[in-house]
Amino acid sequence: MHRIPRGSLAALIALALGAALTAAVTGGNPSGGRGTGTPAPAEAARAASGTFSKRVVAACLGDPHEIVRAPDGALWGTEKSGRKVTRVDPASGAKPTLLGLPQAVHGEGGQDGVLGMAVERREDGGAYAYIAYSYDIDPAPAVRARTRIERCTHDAGRERLHSPKAVIAGMPSGNDHQSARLRPGPDGKLYHTIGDQGVNRFGDFCRSSYAVRLPTAHEVEGRDRTAYRGKTLRLNTDGSVPADNPVLDGVRSHVHAYGHRNARGLAFGPDGTLHSNEQGPKTDDEINILRGGADYGWPDVSGHRDDKAYVYADWSASWPTPCDEPTLSDFEIPASVPVQRESDFTGPFVRPIHTFGAVGSNFDFQDPRYARGERWSVCRPTIAPSSSEHYGTSRKSADATGEGLPGRDDSLVMTTLEDGTVYRVDLAPDGQDVSGVTELITEENRFRDTEFSADGMSLFVATDSAGPVRDERGAPSTGPLENPGAIIEYRFQG
Repeated sequence: MHRIPRGSLAALIALALGAALTAAVTGGNPSGGRGTGTPAPAEAARAASGTFSKRVVAACLGDPHEIVRAPDGALWGTEKSGRKVTRVDPASGAKPTLLGLPQAVHGEGGQDGVLGMAVERREDGGAYAYIAYSYDIDPAPAVRARTRIERCTHDAGRERLHSPKAVIAGMPSGNDHQSARLRPGPDGKLYHTIGDQGVNRFGDFCRSSYAVRLPTAHEVEGRDRTAYRGKTLRLNTDGSVPADNPVLDGVRSHVHAYGHRNARGLAFGPDGTLHSNEQGPKTDDEINILRGGADYGWPDVSGHRDDKAYVYADWSASWPTPCDEPTLSDFEIPASVPVQRESDFTGPFVRPIHTFGAVGSNFDFQDPRYARGERWSVCRPTIAPSSSEHYGTSRKSADATGEGLPGRDDSLVMTTLEDGTVYRVDLAPDGQDVSGVTELITEENRFRDTEFSADGMSLFVATDSAGPVRDERGAPSTGPLENPGAIIEYRFQG
């Protein structure tokens, strides 16, 4: 790997940690905001507070990860740490358990557990639920976690999910960068995201990235899913590999696209265009259009190939000093760690159609205004996108009523975590570009996923039970989350 003299890296940033930050600009592109000392425009705040009424539908949930409006009109939600699937009545807030998954593995504070879910309507009026969750493959005390997807049948009379049937098993799992967004495609396939598993950072900084490592024929034949890290998968509903999946390095597998860090959102447009959002390191959260067989750049490139505020420092390849000897730093790269600039990567990759939190190489990631507790990760210029929903297709896919909100059919609704904001992302008419970004809601909540009401006038949002978020000044909040582990209805007021 190409090495760069340390003197030229003073203003650049190593392979980074989590996410965070930017403010909303109504009708524009968030580019500064709470984390950089620039307050959000007052009119944006007034619009955010006056556009929607708020009602907590259900509380005390165990980290809801995915919520889906089901055929019976209820919201079905997975609970990551609660290890179950819950049916939430949008009117009464009643929340009986549809399916318990006590075998699911969830580490305290981890991103594993009961995760993505997709609902398929059957011709007889019933429904299947496809559920992704972490499990232990070894009965020994030490947990060896993997991810599986099962299909369960809905019993409407008894309000339960039953008869689990394995779709796919043995996929990577870990306590970081799980991604695990599961979506049914208009082509009848299942799409599932797997993050890079948090390699090259925190406790996993000595593990290599597999985001661009493609499966071999031997691995496909042996059902070895190791190379599925950092990928978007495309599966038949029985778990087999679709015959029209891309052939990559001479091998056809479940891999649809690759080069992902932490792809949290998947949303199909009316013409089948697949939009994805992805968390960047310190900078460059992305909105991408996913195409079969394409590389989306990570870890060689974050955002655009512009050599700004990011270099790939491969800690796992530290030499001659072993990786476990240097002290991991988010701000200084020891001489033993090989470094690659974005421009050193000359291979083809798909550029994002929009980025958030892009900054120059002189940006101060240790601004003393945000040094409280040295929680620098909460104050980065990223916003930590966590889900995506296409207003037009999502609302109409489940017995939509009425006309919905005018002019919103070509837009995405996107949640964020440490930024504590729900955004509307307006798309160009052909869905191939972003025309504007608007802040809808900002609170001291970690927003995880969304769903629309049948009439399109309400937005249901799921929140994390715990975790860091910024306060109104852009610094790490010292108080509890406003609505931990909840499903909230925001009703459009006109």
